[in-house]
Parts: sequence; structure tokens; C-alpha cells
Amino acid sequence: MDVVEYPVGSGPYGIATGSDGALWFTEVHEGRIGRMTPDGEYRSHPVGGRPCVIVAGPDGALWFTDSEGHRIGRITVDGEVSHVDVPSAGPYGLAVGPDGALWFTEMNTDKIGRVTVDGTVTEFPLPLSGSFSAMITDGPDGALWFTMNQGNAIGRITVDGSVTVHPLPTAGAGPVGITRGGDGALWFVEINAGQVGRITVDGDVAEFPLPDRESRPHAIAVGPDGRCWFTEWGASRVGRIEVDGTVEVFALTEKSEPHGITVGPDGALWIALETGFLARVPAK
Repeated sequence: MDVVEYPVGSGPYGIATGSDGALWFTEVHEGRIGRMTPDGEYRSHPVGGRPCVIVAGPDGALWFTDSEGHRIGRITVDGEVSHVDVPSAGPYGLAVGPDGALWFTEMNTDKIGRVTVDGTVTEFPLPLSGSFSAMITDGPDGALWFTMNQGNAIGRITVDGSVTVHPLPTAGAGPVGITRGGDGALWFVEINAGQVGRITVDGDVAEFPLPDRESRPHAIAVGPDGRCWFTEWGASRVGRIEVDGTVEVFALTEKSEPHGITVGPDGALWIALETGFLARVPAK
């Protein structure tokens, strides 16, 4: 597979495609947000703190979590930056909900947060203590689904704050990334167990062991081919999984520390490599 890597900034971590047709990503070690066009034109904007996950917002701007500054950030495609303070600590995962608000996880407080585009924040408590909620995504059922890394479970929260917890079969699996699959289920990765998981909206869970159980899968997204693609942070690879659990993996640069993954404006998969690059992977 013809993988191309572009040098950018310091510590690319989360990545998303903006409304302007560019790749936007967090530079976690420098407190900056980077922007790169598919042909490699790059610029960077200081935002402070420790920006982690970034998504395209419903208002045409990019929104991101700042786990160190305890706030949600917003940057327009022109580079104008603003922030919304979060009452509790450690916002991390972020997704646009079916209600047009931004929903986020709070790693350190056992809460899920919601922020409107005008900056109003609401928080909802989780029923588990020390669950360390990580990534979050919108589901096909009108709810938000999220991983509970230390709670070893997948959570579901409705827009009115009702929470359901689905324990995972594998003990200590450590779920992190999660996405809505093309098959109407939620797909997630288990960083400690070296597995990819699938959960239906009814709560039925299946787990698929990866060829390398020590690969430490981190993020997952649906590709333009309808299949789920995931990063293997511990093995410097990107993988692809079929609905039946069949897995194929592709090598990236050694020790590149792949984290976030998204579909780019050119229809390829783009991956944030924490060593200072964005990788382009054709979705074939």
C-alpha cells in the first residue's frame, strides 16, 4: 500500500476534516492546532493547554478538548480561537450529538459533558466510579456511545442524560476509540487486550482478537469503503476489519506512534503520527 507521510508540527494526536476541505489536527505537546491541505500546505495556530481530540462542529468551526486547561476549544477555519471552561476536570473525547451540541467525556470525574455552540455547558454523572471515560461517538439510535477505559465497559447516554452501561466480556480490555460502523453497530478498540469490539444498539458484544495482541489499538473510524480502520499505536500500523472480523494490517514508519484517524477530503485515510507527521493511506 502506498503510504505517504507529511512532516507537521509537534505531536499530532487528534485529526478531523474541516468544512474548508483541509485536515485539522491537535499538536498535543505544543498547545497548538495544525491545518494541512491534502497537497501538504501546513500552518499552525497557538491555542494553549493540551489539545487532544478535535472534530468538525455543526457551526463550520473545529472544536477540540483541552485536558490540561479543563476547557473545550473552538477554532474557525480562519484561525480565530475561543474557549469554554468546563466545571469539572479532564475533557478528552468529543463528538457532535444528534441535538446539534458537542458531547464530551471527562476522564477524571465520571461525567459526560455537553456544550452548545453558544457555550452553555451541562454535565451528567456516570453510575461507575473511576471509569475513566475516553472516546465518544454518535450512535444510529439517536444516543451517544462512549468507552469506559477503566470501567471495562461501553456506555450509552441519551440526549436527556439517561446512562446505560454494557460490561465487556474480556477483563481489563481497556477500550479507547469508538465509532459508528457502516453496519449499524458501534465498533471500538481495546488497547490492553489487542482486540476490536462490536456492540449492537441492543447491547450484544462481539470481540475480535488482532493478529498482534500487543499492538495496542487506539483510534477507529469508518473509511469511505464502509469498513472500519484503526490505528495500532504500539506497533506503528493501521488496520482494517471486515464485519466478520477479518483483519488486514499495513505498516507505517517504525515507532511513529499513530493516534487519531479520519477520512480526508480526498477520500483517503489520514492518520496523526505523534512523532510529527500526518500519514495518508489510500482506502483500497
